[in-house]
Amino acid sequence: MYVLGIDTSCDDTSFSLIEDDKRVIKNTVFNQNELHRIFGGVVPEIASRKHIELIEPLFTQFMTSIQFRPENIDLIAVTAGPGLIGSILVGLSFAKGLSLSLRKPIVGVNHVEAHAMSIFLEKNVDFPFVALVVSGGHTIILLVKDYCRYEVMGSTRDDAAGEAFDKIAKFLNIGYPGGVVIEKIAKEGIKDYVNFPRPMIEEDNFDFSFSGLKTAFLTYIRKNPPDEESLKHVLASFQEAICEVLAEKTIKAAKKFSVRRIVVGGGVASNTRLREIFIEKGEEEKIEVFFPSPHYCTDNAAMVAITGYYYYKRGLTSPITIRGFSRMAIPSTYV
Repeated sequence: MYVLGIDTSCDDTSFSLIEDDKRVIKNTVFNQNELHRIFGGVVPEIASRKHIELIEPLFTQFMTSIQFRPENIDLIAVTAGPGLIGSILVGLSFAKGLSLSLRKPIVGVNHVEAHAMSIFLEKNVDFPFVALVVSGGHTIILLVKDYCRYEVMGSTRDDAAGEAFDKIAKFLNIGYPGGVVIEKIAKEGIKDYVNFPRPMIEEDNFDFSFSGLKTAFLTYIRKNPPDEESLKHVLASFQEAICEVLAEKTIKAAKKFSVRRIVVGGGVASNTRLREIFIEKGEEEKIEVFFPSPHYCTDNAAMVAITGYYYYKRGLTSPITIRGFSRMAIPSTYV
């Protein structure tokens, strides 16, 4: 069974073709970072217009590169949300057109769930497991009970973790995407140089808040303007605070529900220090921690394809009238 995945949830235009749930034939991503770099973050209008410009020629190029005929596609899986609604509608409209012209079923996929399911592109993980999806737009903990069955346990009340990285990098004018730049600068920094707060780490819930931590960083910088040497220590301390909160809250969730497996997905899951902390704390608690490869952590259509595949195997597809959504929604709202 051949599944075409389409993702336009933010600023990346991505196509992927997978064979069942076993093999990624190809996954391609066109990245718009250069367009948005001068703004220090994604501009929704620019992103959606670029998707419109790219999606048809990129699809043709993608299919030609793998010498695969569109009529041999068995299922189309497309991101229906959450994300930038203008961008989502470009991919969703294109997928609907393909579905009608090829007379193939379509599955609308929740982008957050797809990040949690991306692990199955490379590894088998037993259910249940706790999934942390952490990116520029989302920081959320899911209890994944089975394929296509999950429960939201906690989420951010303000900024996502990746958003906090981006805003700090923009304030410092050090580059974009913020998380990548900060990780590079912080690599040689002293992690406890500044004792930044660990927001909500002791609270008896699984929610996050990074707005206060961001404010604490900005306050410190204004009072203590850094030079090149001290900046790497301050950023290392900021990164450490975010990573510790993410790991502690996720492991707390796993322990409360007696789950011995954690999956970490989303763009921030590529962060080397976050991986180190999760592995260290996981070993202490005898909890297995799984990460997708970095190229499956960032937005990609392969994770959308495999999520759609599992919905189809359960007999769940979407109507052609499927609508896009900008915020998190449960599966029953779009399949």
